[in-house]
Amino acid sequence: MEIDYRAIGSRIRKYRLERGLTQESVSEYADLTPAHYSHIERGNTKPSLPTLIRIANVLDVSIDDLLCDNLSKSTHVRVKDINELLADCSSTEMKALVEVLAAAKRALREVQNKSE
Repeated sequence: MEIDYRAIGSRIRKYRLERGLTQESVSEYADLTPAHYSHIERGNTKPSLPTLIRIANVLDVSIDDLLCDNLSKSTHVRVKDINELLADCSSTEMKALVEVLAAAKRALREVQNKSE
């Protein structure tokens, strides 16, 4: 299995921005150089496990949150992502999104059934 370091970096960036932090502040709290941290966010560097743990602690997220694009068992993270997307929706928006999601699910299953 190939590890998608760009996806990990993208998630790190997403959580950093959600928290209103700069690359410099995260790198300082995680005891990394700003250049090294920047390379991690862009997926150009393969971070060590201790480095990922330090970054996760600074961002106050779990390792699962950062690695979910690389894990086969990451449903709880995906549900969390969906809940975050829906949190500020009106009831009308929520109803429309549920209908879109149901249609997308049906379409995906139809494609899967045709390919089997």
